[in-house]
Amino acid sequence: MTAFAFTFYLFGVTAVIAGLMVVLARNPVHSVLWLILAFISSAGLFVLMGAEFVAMLLMIVYVGAVAVLFLFVVMMLDIDFAELKEDLLRHKLLGFLIGGVILGQLGFGFATWRTADAAGGLRMAPIEPGVTNTHALGMLLYDKYLLLFQVSGLVLLVAMIGAILLTIRHRRDVKRQDVLAQMYRDPAQAMELKDVKPGQGL
Repeated sequence: MTAFAFTFYLFGVTAVIAGLMVVLARNPVHSVLWLILAFISSAGLFVLMGAEFVAMLLMIVYVGAVAVLFLFVVMMLDIDFAELKEDLLRHKLLGFLIGGVILGQLGFGFATWRTADAAGGLRMAPIEPGVTNTHALGMLLYDKYLLLFQVSGLVLLVAMIGAILLTIRHRRDVKRQDVLAQMYRDPAQAMELKDVKPGQGL
C-alpha cells in the first residue's frame, strides 16, 4: 500500500466514523467535537485531491466559525436532556421505520449503480496547465457560473432575512437608545441650574 492510499483510507475512515459519532453521541458537545473532526478529515481528503483552496476554506469557515458557533450555542443553551431522551424514545419506532426506508432506497440505488467510462474525465475541472486551483476556481465562479453564484448568494440572503424576521421580538418594556434624539438635543433644555440656598433643600 502506498503512502497516498494509506492517507486516503485514514482520512476517509476517520470522516465516516466521525460522521456516525455526530449522530450517535449522547452529549451535544461531544457531537460538535466529532463534527469538527469530520470537517478536518474532509479537508485532508480535499488536499489529497489537489484542492488546497477548498480545504483551507473548509478549515477556516466550517471549523473556525460554524463549528465553534455550534459549540458555543450548545454550551450556552439550558437543554433538558432527560426530556429530549423521553421524546426520542417515544418516536423510536417511527424513526427506525423511516431510517429503514431510506437505507433500502440507498441500497437499491447503489445496487444498480453503473459508472460510465468517461465519468472520470467529466468530473475533472477544466484547469489549464500552469493555473493554480484557486485561480481556476475563481474563473469558474466569477466567469462561467457567475449568475448561479450570485443567485445562490441571494437565496442565502433571503433565508437569513426570513430567519431574522421570524425570530425577532419587539419588547415594549425595554428602554431603547435613541441616537438621533441624543445628538439633536438642546443643552439649554437638557439641564437646569438650581441656586440652592445654604441650609435649604430643593
